Amino acid sequence: MTDNSTLLEMTHVFKAFPGVQALDDAQLCLESGTVHALVGENGAGKSTLMKCLFGMYHADSGSFIMNGTPIECINTRQALEFGIAMVHQELNQVPKLRVMDNIWLGRFPSVGPAIDEVNMLKKTRQIFDDFEIDMDPLEKVERLSVSERQMIEIAKAASQNAKIIVMDEPTSSLTEKEVDHLFRVIDKLKRKKCGIIYISHKMDEILRIADTVTVMRDGKWIDTVPAKDLTKDRIITLMVGRELKNLFPPKTNVAGEPLLEVSQLNAVYEPLLDNITFNLRKGEILGIAGLEGSKRTEMVETIFGIRKRRSGKVSLHGKDCRNRNSRMSIKNGFALLTEERKFNGIFEGLNVRDNATIANIDAYSSHGGVLNEKKMKEKTDWVINSLQVKTPSQKTLIRYLSGGNQQKVILGRWLLTEPEILLLDEPTRGIDVGAKYEIYQLIIELAERGKGIVMISSEMMELLGIADRILVMSNGKISGIVNAKDTNQEEILRLSGKYL
Repeated sequence: MTDNSTLLEMTHVFKAFPGVQALDDAQLCLESGTVHALVGENGAGKSTLMKCLFGMYHADSGSFIMNGTPIECINTRQALEFGIAMVHQELNQVPKLRVMDNIWLGRFPSVGPAIDEVNMLKKTRQIFDDFEIDMDPLEKVERLSVSERQMIEIAKAASQNAKIIVMDEPTSSLTEKEVDHLFRVIDKLKRKKCGIIYISHKMDEILRIADTVTVMRDGKWIDTVPAKDLTKDRIITLMVGRELKNLFPPKTNVAGEPLLEVSQLNAVYEPLLDNITFNLRKGEILGIAGLEGSKRTEMVETIFGIRKRRSGKVSLHGKDCRNRNSRMSIKNGFALLTEERKFNGIFEGLNVRDNATIANIDAYSSHGGVLNEKKMKEKTDWVINSLQVKTPSQKTLIRYLSGGNQQKVILGRWLLTEPEILLLDEPTRGIDVGAKYEIYQLIIELAERGKGIVMISSEMMELLGIADRILVMSNGKISGIVNAKDTNQEEILRLSGKYL
């Protein structure tokens, strides 16, 4: 029997996919007006448990009790009717539609058979005013940044007057300022007695925002503890099942002669970049820092050729590289790991093997166009074993893997092309501390082999722990390049324009 403050109880929840026991007697209890953090390594079952609650998956067995009444969400529409909303880690939006269309999609206010545009705009502005969101409801979503699109999803959940809001990695694309804004929104929701289930790999955020923390591992419930009784190290130990003393591997790479030269780089259409000039040495890890809107992503996309170059020069080994498209860039020895896995990273309808080998597909094709399945299998085995990808088989659809394991497959895809320059845009976004360590190790090993690494990250400690030098961007310009061992967070923030 639940008491008056208990909003939701999930007990004895089991869920299996082909070859994977995703949930194994999982549980969670949410109190009204509180933030309940749900943590665990990638593949621990966090998102699966929430998708069972939200009606995206059907649990094989288990009990779901809301306000003392058993519920079963057959689909997401039914979940919304029960008062459950979810902000997904991978954004599910219609980019060609306007902001307000995405917020009210599937539940447009109407006058007779027609959509009531006036009322919809009024309601959207009311929500934005209530939650201090500075955004044009009539702007098309495709023109917005990832962080702005994330705030749309949070506004959408709030607009549904939900009693329970699940937030799956809500700050993965947000700046520090935007995180503060989100936490103010959460405080307002708490005052309305809304219960928040908050999934995150960011320990500092968890300890700052959560009232209670539940830890999962391998689909099982491990422990539920008041946040005030936890430390960062204690959470990590519960997550990985062992003590993880060092967050970063020892660095043994040594930078050599210049490998990549970028000179006076500018992009087409808008003045996105302003004469970007830098070099990257052989065996060097160059971190890229900057606030949202600093044009970090635009810079690497222009180098890689998926954004048109207006002027400037990119040289590898002193030879001019005219990277006009991704195919030419791959041929020239470049690889780009994109920021958004779902939109321009994974191919959801393909399996792990196809996703791992697709960037280098010509290497597995005969002159007659027949694919060498044996060779593809061998290379995918290398990706799975080298990056410790958790998957039932190579034939498993990649959408069934956790976000962290999807990221490892995409990284492996690019490694199979044997690049000399690896451009990484937020490579550890939405990844747990254990998986992060493995990716850091791989990045350092690649640098030791003489590869050049350019790594964008919004996590300052990550850049300080992994990079040799850090290039700081602000408004499309390079505002400074500093040695990682000689700098600190304050200097990087000052260069990024935070204190200007």
